Amino acid sequence: MNLAIRDIRHNSGRFVLTAIGLGLLLMLVMGMGGIYRGLVQEATLLVDRIDADLWVAQKDTRGPFAEVSRVPANLEDRIRAVPGVLSSRGFVSHTIQRESDGRPLRMTVQGLSWPDDDGRWLPIVAGRALGQAHYEMISDESLKLPLGRKIKLGKDTYTVVGRTRAMNSPAGDGMAFFTLPDAEAIQLDISGEAIRLERSARYGRAEQIDLGRTQPQVVERSLGPSSAIPALGPPSISAVLVKVRPGVNPDQVRSIIARWPDVTVYSSEGQRQLLLGGIVDRSRRQLGLFRILLIIVSAIIMALILYTLTLDKLHDIAMLKLLGARNGVILGLILQQAFLLGVLGYGVAYVVGQWTFPLFPRRVVLISDDLWLLAGIVVGISVLASLLGIAKALRVEPNEVLA
Repeated sequence: MNLAIRDIRHNSGRFVLTAIGLGLLLMLVMGMGGIYRGLVQEATLLVDRIDADLWVAQKDTRGPFAEVSRVPANLEDRIRAVPGVLSSRGFVSHTIQRESDGRPLRMTVQGLSWPDDDGRWLPIVAGRALGQAHYEMISDESLKLPLGRKIKLGKDTYTVVGRTRAMNSPAGDGMAFFTLPDAEAIQLDISGEAIRLERSARYGRAEQIDLGRTQPQVVERSLGPSSAIPALGPPSISAVLVKVRPGVNPDQVRSIIARWPDVTVYSSEGQRQLLLGGIVDRSRRQLGLFRILLIIVSAIIMALILYTLTLDKLHDIAMLKLLGARNGVILGLILQQAFLLGVLGYGVAYVVGQWTFPLFPRRVVLISDDLWLLAGIVVGISVLASLLGIAKALRVEPNEVLA
């Protein structure tokens, strides 16, 4: 006869409710660990998936994800001339927010250097990669844009030709992939009136200088689009992705490009560490603090419940001692109940979490190492929480049964 099981049956309602409450607390601890793992995955998602050895960004910036980076588009051609470089391609990244079907639509726009990069490396679960230079897009499932959906961004209308899964930015926004010119057009879009006012101001400035007075055709040309004025360069891009030739040490190519005064070069691992040390670090510390607080609360609740259960059976414990039961029997009774409470709470946390975590707005990633670590913490909590009840039970005198 197991005394712990018999006692649990006697107080089954309280025990089950306690296990459920503890399980919900442990589910939050489990979920916070999963949210942190999701943050790490989302922060390093593109860096891990894009096949690039080096990232070339604006001088003294931390790359296209940590902060704004602007480099000239012709930097691609300069990098191709570096010995050991196999390929280089431009990359654009920025975030926009629009309205769609009466709801806010926030997305991170990623520009791909089409046709060299058409997005085939993406985890496309429906549709296809980009097939033409303009007016097509690949959207993540979290954006809830079905295949064939047409959406107007700026002055152009784009058709969803592919859908990806689990492609989110570090901020949790779904990603949308366009060709590089389309991504730049979305980023630099301004209203027609603003364009007219800028051209008018440009015309006025040209009239004020000697060149404008002596060459009227130059003044007239200032009223045209910026792309038709040779002095104005093409739109800048966020970064250039570099792939080195097989057998070439990326550090050699990096050392050459790093001497240029207008750029900063990062390896893929360096870019990854920048993201983890910047965007994710503060969230990691905050989530870690909440996990510690919840673990402490869980331990206190378990200790109070086990202590209350011990108080309820002090008469029974005194009777056992009067009958000659050793202290080990009493200790085993309370410890077994503590372990059962921890195991049931952990089981509730896992089962409920598997059902609720997919409904969270941020990705929750559960890995086996974290689950085993939490299981070990639960065992430790069970032992510590039982100490208060054990201390009370061991102080009970056998003659108290006569009181």
